Amino acid sequence: MAEARVQSVPPFVKWCSDFSRLFQYYLDRSVPQPTLRWLGTLAVALLYALRIYYVQGFYVVSYGLGIYVLNLLIQFLSPKVDPELESLDGASLPTKTSDEFRPFVRRLPEFKFWYTFTKAFLVASFMTLFPVFDVPVFWPILVLYWIVLFVLTMRKQIMHMIKYKYVPFDLGKKGTSVLKVVASHETD
Repeated sequence: MAEARVQSVPPFVKWCSDFSRLFQYYLDRSVPQPTLRWLGTLAVALLYALRIYYVQGFYVVSYGLGIYVLNLLIQFLSPKVDPELESLDGASLPTKTSDEFRPFVRRLPEFKFWYTFTKAFLVASFMTLFPVFDVPVFWPILVLYWIVLFVLTMRKQIMHMIKYKYVPFDLGKKGTSVLKVVASHETD
């Protein structure tokens, strides 16, 4: 008779599996609570900023983090399908009121934006623990360069939004204002 052998899983592999499952459980529970998620991320970002201020270094790490966050922001503000490329195929975003309404779908959804944003700050914080990443630089130049990059990139993104008439923010259901109600009663 062939006996079924029970293979034992090494403790480290079991621990990694359990940790991964627990992490995913709490990540899934955080999905419907964006305000709490972003407050937690704000706390992580403030701790990172305090760490940078306290050690007076790691400006290259901060610059790299700033460029990465800017890249994430651009992906968050961009539509999943670029209208410039789509217009070559003949299909594009609706430009007239008679065109079919299609909701704005982001290239990077809010949850993934939050998760990657938070991970970036945690990795940058971890990097500040190692002096090898503390490259001496004149930090005002990096700040100025990042501001120029931000302004130029956002200008390009806003021009793209205006050209293709899309708004990447969901401002909620448009309510009926008091003026509309009064105007509708006056016409009756």
